[in-house]
Parts: sequence; C-alpha cells; structure tokens
Amino acid sequence: MDIKKWTIACAFILVAAVLLSGCIGQKTQTVPQSEPPAVFVDYQRTGGIGGLDAHLVIFDNGAGVVSSRSVSTEIALNKTEIGRITALFNDAQFSMLQANYPAHAGMDLTNYSVSYHGKTVTVQDTAIPPSYQPVLDELNRIVSSAGTQRQDFGLTNIKI
Repeated sequence: MDIKKWTIACAFILVAAVLLSGCIGQKTQTVPQSEPPAVFVDYQRTGGIGGLDAHLVIFDNGAGVVSSRSVSTEIALNKTEIGRITALFNDAQFSMLQANYPAHAGMDLTNYSVSYHGKTVTVQDTAIPPSYQPVLDELNRIVSSAGTQRQDFGLTNIKI
C-alpha cells in the first residue's frame, strides 16, 4: 500500500473515530417539561328564565375560558385579579361551606356550581349564603365582561 492511500485511510479512520466518539457514552439530555396549569376556579351558571348556560374555567396562571352554548372566549387575569378572587374565597370561608344549598321553593331558578381547591359548592338563587354572594358576583362579572351571554341572546344590555 502506498503512502498516499495509507494516509487517506488513516485520515478516514481518524475522522470516523472522532465522529463516533461523540455518541458513545453520552446520555441524551432530557428537556424538562413544564407542568400544565392547574385549574384555579371552575364555575358554572345554568337555568333561570332565560335559560342561562355559562361556564368559566380559570387556571392558576391567570389564563381562562368563558363559554356558553355557542360562544367560547379566552381571557387573561393578572396576579392582582387572581389575588382578589383568592381573597373573596377566603372571606367567604369557602372550605367551611356546605356542598349544596338547594332552594326551598321557586321556579326558573339559577343554579351556581363553583369548584375551588378541590371542593365544589352548588347553590340556587334563593339559597345563597350571604358570605358567598361576593364570590358569585365576581365570577358573574368576569363572565359578563367576556360578552358570551350577550352574543347568545342577541341582546346588547344584559345584566348578569
């Protein structure tokens, strides 16, 4: 074998060894996956004379979705708004509330179901505990600000 062929063969072997050595014994680095956001509040309002059907889900990162029968709107809440909602739940002593507050009588009542920190409380219009009303007022305000109810009924000035 002449020197030129031998040099080319050695160079080829050397390049192959360098390229392959980078793969041997190296573990592939795993990219840390971020956890999906957790549900912060899950709120649903149904019934009533107008046949309401509104659903609000707020995630712990402030992202949220307001939906009704035919419309879905994404929303974003800042840390101040999340803090205000947390304070309302704390003031209402949500963890101490009963799971269900059914109305004693009435027709076309609105039903409210709220899940927060693993607990769900369901109430009807005439059976809302006074300490809980500010929570519902705030969640209704968020739903109203998304505009899904106005679009469902074709009305321009609905107070929810």
